[in-house]
Amino acid sequence: MAPSADDRVVIAIDAGTTGVRSVAFDTRTRPVHSAYRELTQHFPAPGLVEHDPAEIWQLVDETLAELAAALAEKGREAVAIGITNQRETAIAFDRASGSPLGNAIVWQDRRTAERCRQLEREGHLPLVRERTGLVLDPYFSATKWEYMLAEGRASSARQPALCTVDTWVIWNLCGGSAFVSDATNASRTLCFDINERQWSEPLCELFGVPMEALPAVVPSSGRIGVVAPNAAGGALTGVPVSGIAGDQQAALFGQACTERGEVKITFGTGTFALMNVGSAPPAQVTGLLTTIAWDLGGDVAYALEGAVFASGAAIQWLRDGLGIIARADETEALACSVESTDGVYFVPAFVGLGSPWWDPDARGTVVGLTRGAGRAHLTRAVVDAIAFQARDVVDAMGVATSEPVARLYADGGASAMNLLLQLTADQVRAPVVRRTSTEVTALGAALLAGLAEGVWSGPAEVRALLEDEATFDPVASTAKADAAYAGWARAVERSRSWAGSIEPRPFGEPEPPGV
Repeated sequence: MAPSADDRVVIAIDAGTTGVRSVAFDTRTRPVHSAYRELTQHFPAPGLVEHDPAEIWQLVDETLAELAAALAEKGREAVAIGITNQRETAIAFDRASGSPLGNAIVWQDRRTAERCRQLEREGHLPLVRERTGLVLDPYFSATKWEYMLAEGRASSARQPALCTVDTWVIWNLCGGSAFVSDATNASRTLCFDINERQWSEPLCELFGVPMEALPAVVPSSGRIGVVAPNAAGGALTGVPVSGIAGDQQAALFGQACTERGEVKITFGTGTFALMNVGSAPPAQVTGLLTTIAWDLGGDVAYALEGAVFASGAAIQWLRDGLGIIARADETEALACSVESTDGVYFVPAFVGLGSPWWDPDARGTVVGLTRGAGRAHLTRAVVDAIAFQARDVVDAMGVATSEPVARLYADGGASAMNLLLQLTADQVRAPVVRRTSTEVTALGAALLAGLAEGVWSGPAEVRALLEDEATFDPVASTAKADAAYAGWARAVERSRSWAGSIEPRPFGEPEPPGV
């Protein structure tokens, strides 16, 4: 007997930077159950960040098995699965054996910064900007793949594969029958032409990436394959895998920002603001990226993106690095215990600065300290910094489109802080809306999969199902907000180019021990 509409669920796998979550949504887009595992972070040297691909898949498998057991108890039946993932993180594996060829190099990793500078000095930036909408920065996948090849990772593989996390998850989920990515993830690699929507031979040659090692690019919504019997303990065998999107594009879709000019902002490990700019690639904008928002089987949308590397990561630093807080959810109360930072500014440039600065040599900075400054002031400065970084990218979007952003739809773990959303509204001078659902990124992946399998008829039906939980209107005066922001701009200048005096290593050489 076919499941009733009330019993059907769509599963989203969210393979993120700090953990893996599997979530089931009912046909009204409400989360029914979820399972989560934290992902181990590896820091082999300053500026280097790695993940174990085998652990990523293990956590996907475990969370799916736990989720499937809970759904079975509730009499629910999964009818589709969508995948969303940390973007730009580079993986190499052997398709013949299915084994990873070393650790993944995470999007936050800075080891190829000098290679990016070299390519820019050689005059390759105009080609990269024109074809990809991106910049030459170690954030993206291509120089990571190039580094892996220079290390000789593929030399022992019978069938070497270069990919991002979505491809790795799908490969394992479908039992090795699908070696694919989608346009949202491919557009973050520096090897994909977003105008032609295909891998670019000139760019692959530039980075020394063999095109035959790259996955096929498929639509973001459409059946890719089915779950293999050896995944999730066999509990989801045969369920269609029908949606893929990088985490930020998935959040844009999950927020139902399907109309031109609509903007979402995700306060996660980093802060990422995306604006839907319609069906044609826009002109390149200084300080912002152009990316593919989604491909619904030929119905393509583009987005302007502002990418900030450290937001929630700064809160983790307060907890794990300094011990100022014991849990992330203590941040707001401690920050609210003081009226202001008393002139303290914090720039969380742990791995350089992203939009709109694009400075890989910037480093984390605290300025304005006095003997009266304490743990509460530094915590408040961290929250303020997240709001200031939001203004950096939203202001750039306003300049690009010649009109101010009318409204921001906020999501991500830190969006639970009322203080942060109020500070952001004050800085961007626009209402900030928090949806009722806190699983917006996962929801976007589920929606893409559900649309492909007929669970929902289209974006209009989805938009009607979403509800707003709170709206934060600007309350601070423009003069007060601008004065605070001016101090932030001074602090940013002091963080810029800090690591630039360090003698760079030749490309491909490992970091010396103890550096």
